[in-house]
Amino acid sequence: MSAKKPNARVVDKERAYDFMGMGKFVIDVYTIEMDKHNGGSQELKRLVFERGHAVAMLGYDPVRDEVLLVNEMRPGMLAAGENPFNDATPAGMIDKGENALQAAKREMLEETGMRMRHARVIHSGAFVSSGGSSEKIALVVGIVDMTKAGGIHGHVSEGEDIKTVIQSSQKFIDRAEKAQIKDMKSLVFAYWLALHRDELRDKYGVKKDAKPQKKSGASFKK
Repeated sequence: MSAKKPNARVVDKERAYDFMGMGKFVIDVYTIEMDKHNGGSQELKRLVFERGHAVAMLGYDPVRDEVLLVNEMRPGMLAAGENPFNDATPAGMIDKGENALQAAKREMLEETGMRMRHARVIHSGAFVSSGGSSEKIALVVGIVDMTKAGGIHGHVSEGEDIKTVIQSSQKFIDRAEKAQIKDMKSLVFAYWLALHRDELRDKYGVKKDAKPQKKSGASFKK
């Protein structure tokens, strides 16, 4: 007979902080009754940061074998005493009424000016830091034409100043393996791309017998 799996129950929940009263960036105090692994139970209090769920995007050009990154100021890195200007895969919050794929296409256009094709969800949502936050982040991969990439993007009204960064796939993967990438979602994407890069190039790359295309990074299926 298998052992009973431990469980936990919310006894009480109180709002401790609500940034500017928007209900988007809040901290709640949870009173939790939890089962103990060796039997019995205990009650404890935990703070949980609530800000909704997000999506991250890996834009890949199989013709040029390049990835689309962004560079912007990250306040969390600044607070930790590190250089806050960081290369990472673009990401954004999933708005009410959107699914991950819809949000990914919208955020990619807003942050890079690029449109993704053949976009697909490779993970529906993993917790970012489940010890203190309810946020989950979904991962989406899509094909982009890197010949059209470049410039500064983002909503000026929101203080966004997002620079497009074009990087070879191999350099992106090498940076991950050398621990030079400090953004977790970007690390996951780099290791995923290392496994699936050939598959994407075979499926969406240029045919071997195709004539060279002028000024175009468009993809052609095999």
